[in-house]
Amino acid sequence: MDNIHGMLLFQFLVAFADKGTATFYTPPYTPSACNGFEEEGVMIAAASEAIWDDKGACGRMYKVRCIGGTNQGVSNPCRGGGSIVVKIVDLCPSPGCRGTIDLSQEAFAMIADPNEGKINIKFTQ
Repeated sequence: MDNIHGMLLFQFLVAFADKGTATFYTPPYTPSACNGFEEEGVMIAAASEAIWDDKGACGRMYKVRCIGGTNQGVSNPCRGGGSIVVKIVDLCPSPGCRGTIDLSQEAFAMIADPNEGKINIKFTQ
């Protein structure tokens, strides 16, 4: 695929991305609801019940992009303007889950200032 077609595909996917919120959690990342004590690195996330799909979300890859803050105190929380890809390895259960996707601390820090705590996102599977 050439660069022009790649950019068009990316813009198409971003235009049809779902909107939600992201938070983050801190290590240790195991055990997880999907893989027990199997390490999956740090580009991982926990799915809220909205996208959990009765454990069907396990292993799904999501592209996540910060689109703004949630008025938690950081005026411009998004970093870099890019997106990350994370693998769902866990469940973020309610009522404690505060976002659509609960990113690892490392993944969150790649797209937003952790001091914000919760950000608005666009995400696609």
